[in-house]
Amino acid sequence: MVTDAAASDEQLMIAYRDGDAGAFDTLYRRHKGAVYRYMLRQCRDAGVADELFQDVWMNLIRARASYTVQAKFTTYIYKLAHNRLIDHYRKHGQATMVSFDDDSEDAPVIAEPQAAPRDEPERHLDIKQQAAKLLELLGMLPEPQREAFVMQYEGGMSVEEIADATGVTRETAKSRLRYAMAKIRQGLATCQ
Repeated sequence: MVTDAAASDEQLMIAYRDGDAGAFDTLYRRHKGAVYRYMLRQCRDAGVADELFQDVWMNLIRARASYTVQAKFTTYIYKLAHNRLIDHYRKHGQATMVSFDDDSEDAPVIAEPQAAPRDEPERHLDIKQQAAKLLELLGMLPEPQREAFVMQYEGGMSVEEIADATGVTRETAKSRLRYAMAKIRQGLATCQ
C-alpha cells in the first residue's frame, strides 16, 4: 500500500488504480480543498459547486481503471474539473453569476483573513479591504482568465499544466494568465 505522505500524487493514483482504496483517501485529502474552491470560484454557487465537485471525484473513480501517468495528477484532476464545468455551462447556457459582496444567504462564503491579536485595528481593516477587493476583481474577470488565475494560485499549476487541463495552447494559457494578473494588479493599485 502506497498511502504514506511521501508518495507522489501520481504514485497514489496508480496505487488506487491497482486497488488501494487508501491511496484515494490520501489524494482526496490533499486536493479536496483546492478543487472545491476552484469549482466555487468558477460557478459561484455553493450548491452547484458541491454537485460538480462530487461529480469530479466520481469521474475520477470511474476513470481509475484506465489511468496512466501522462501529466501531473493536478493537471489530471483539474482537467476533469474543467470538463465538468464545461458540461455544466453547456447544459445551462452559461455560468451562474453572483457578486461576492452579495449579502444573501445563497452567496458563497469566503473566509476573511484573520489578523494576529497584536496587529493594529487599522492593519486588520486594510487586510480585509484588500481581500474583499481581490475577490471583487477576481469575480469581474472573464471566465477563461479567472480559470487560469485560480488554477495557478489554488492548484499551483504551471502555464503548461493549465494549457493541458483546459485544452488550449501554452500561449493562450499564458495570455489568459497575463491578462488576469494585469487586471488584478491594476484594480489593486487603484485602491491603495
